[in-house]
Amino acid sequence: MEYLQSADFWIGLVKIIWINIILSGDNAVVIALAARSLPPAQQKQAVMFGSGAAVVLRIILTVVAAKLLELSFLQIIGGCLLLWIGLQLLTGEEEDEGDAKGHSSMLVAIRTILIADLVMSLDNVIAVAATAQGNMVLLILGLAISIPMVIFGSTLMIKLMERFPVIVTLGAALIGWVGGETIVNDRLLHDYAIGHPWLHYVAAAVGAVLVVGVGKLLQARNSDKHAAQA
Repeated sequence: MEYLQSADFWIGLVKIIWINIILSGDNAVVIALAARSLPPAQQKQAVMFGSGAAVVLRIILTVVAAKLLELSFLQIIGGCLLLWIGLQLLTGEEEDEGDAKGHSSMLVAIRTILIADLVMSLDNVIAVAATAQGNMVLLILGLAISIPMVIFGSTLMIKLMERFPVIVTLGAALIGWVGGETIVNDRLLHDYAIGHPWLHYVAAAVGAVLVVGVGKLLQARNSDKHAAQA
């Protein structure tokens, strides 16, 4: 317990908490988007379980992230997954049909949160691991303290989405943006991307436009289908 008396320990803890506050913004958006269509009670459960499980997943991921990032195609696959998740979150509003449906929807929301956090955390955890400098107590403590911050951010985002629906579209665009960034950051494209810095922003913009454009098209098609059935 001597490290508790070390100034370096407390400085490192503050750094990790601050890094998580900065890097968890997009995670809070994903959690809010995934949980927004659930009943209020299930929203709280999805946010709690999703946030807690995502942080545990991030701790595990931190140990192996450096090796994972050396694999070609991994971030391309992850980026494509994010684009798909963005589309699902933008177009996947369904009415609850009983307890079984509600339970299933909550499990789907938690699964979506975990998959998205897994992909988006690949780069982020490198910064956290570097700050922790091999101190697992510092790493776990810093991430654990960040849980209520992510929960608060997600809960706030859900309320804002209910009041300002345009935030849903902006949130989906953010996921598409991160998806595009993730693809171009893959090891396979790394050298080319470094030589062409503009590619990073173009890929991110294309990802955002793709998610919102295709999502809106699918929303319009679903609306026409429901109108025809009415």
